[in-house]
Amino acid sequence: MTDAKWIVGTGIATITMVLGVTVPLLLGLGTDIRDINAWIRQHLTDHAGSLPSAEPPARAAHDLGTDQQFVRSGGQTTTEALSNPPQYGSELAVETLYSSAEQGNADAQANLGLMYLNGLGLTQDHAKALELLRLAAAQEHPSAQNNLGFMFLNGLGVQQDFDQAVRLFRLAADQGNADARSNLGHMYLNGLGVTQDHAQAATWIRPAAEDGSAAAQYNLGIMYASGHGVPMDYREAAAWFRLASEQQYVPAWTTLAIMYDSGLGVPPDHREAAKWYRLAADQGNAIAQNNLGVLYQDGRGVPQDYAEAANLYRLAADQGVASAQDNLGVMYERGLGVTQDYEAAVAWYRRAAHQQSAAGQRNLGLMYQSGQGVPQDLTEAATWYHRAAEQGDAFAQKYLGIMYADGSGVAQDYVSAHKWLNLAGSQGLESARHRRDALAENMTAQQIVDAQDAARATFQ
Repeated sequence: MTDAKWIVGTGIATITMVLGVTVPLLLGLGTDIRDINAWIRQHLTDHAGSLPSAEPPARAAHDLGTDQQFVRSGGQTTTEALSNPPQYGSELAVETLYSSAEQGNADAQANLGLMYLNGLGLTQDHAKALELLRLAAAQEHPSAQNNLGFMFLNGLGVQQDFDQAVRLFRLAADQGNADARSNLGHMYLNGLGVTQDHAQAATWIRPAAEDGSAAAQYNLGIMYASGHGVPMDYREAAAWFRLASEQQYVPAWTTLAIMYDSGLGVPPDHREAAKWYRLAADQGNAIAQNNLGVLYQDGRGVPQDYAEAANLYRLAADQGVASAQDNLGVMYERGLGVTQDYEAAVAWYRRAAHQQSAAGQRNLGLMYQSGQGVPQDLTEAATWYHRAAEQGDAFAQKYLGIMYADGSGVAQDYVSAHKWLNLAGSQGLESARHRRDALAENMTAQQIVDAQDAARATFQ
């Protein structure tokens, strides 16, 4: 039985430029949104290692996480500024924009600023982008205000300033700019430059979504899925994800796939999930690559294909996705789709473990305990089990409890053994409960009380 971890993260958004070309832009600000990250962090099922005494691992509970998106606006043009605009990126197009910008045309200034900001048709130059966007924003150009706010938010060519970003987003939002409404809502959602207020976030994001902003549609879907600012409603979440997906918004492709994969708000449909994962994976979305790899490994929605699963895991692992690194380690450990190689398995487990992946830490512990790919070292095994157990990994808790009970790799300690076995048992590991009960027969009443108190205190 195989298990795999599922996560969702950033992707590629599409922005339509004034000159009629849709250009993919990497978005995402590295924003810490711990208050709603629980929404995507389930769907992280673990692979178990190969301890002979271990039962096959159970699937982890499915959960989704979040990655809210900020968006840059495309420029806005008038017939006076660019009638019959030339092909985007051509010298004539740039010359036309320069000429109009020098005459004070706000549309041209906004478009040139966006081109310098993104390096589209021109060498990326944040200083020039800042100058041009400021000129257009001073003329109350809403797209320029939004994009200038984006620069202050990210510290691009200017010192990062959340207050200024909020001010500029609000100016553009008050003029009806859907991207700015979405961004202002995101600021409220995460408490950046304003007091965090999920309800206020919804008041800005919803109209932007209704106006057709794909980023806002995606963000509103996240809010419905997590129950932040709106009642939790997976059906509504799936509907908004689909609207954003139909606008070629890559992050929404991945979240919509997860909804179909787990049957949240839509009937379970692994084929539909695989379709959306594939679209995102082909755009380089690491999370979709990992999750599609899981489908190929399990043969759900696609023919089972271990080689394709391993290939997808590698693509995601090379982008630093800890789940994919752990999954690829499992493929090497078991020889699934790749030549069995314990040393390679250890290397991938270690990379995942150093990113605080509980599954990677637990699997690395298993390799040290069994002496596969590394010299056997029970003390090192216990160290990695402990790190994973403290993150709530049930199997690591069980293995660590057994080591304390046997005095293997650690000093024998029945109280600690009972504590960890009790915690593992509380997560549904029947074998851990049996081992705990057998251990309790050799403990005093006070030791059992101490162990139970320790278990309760561990995750308070």
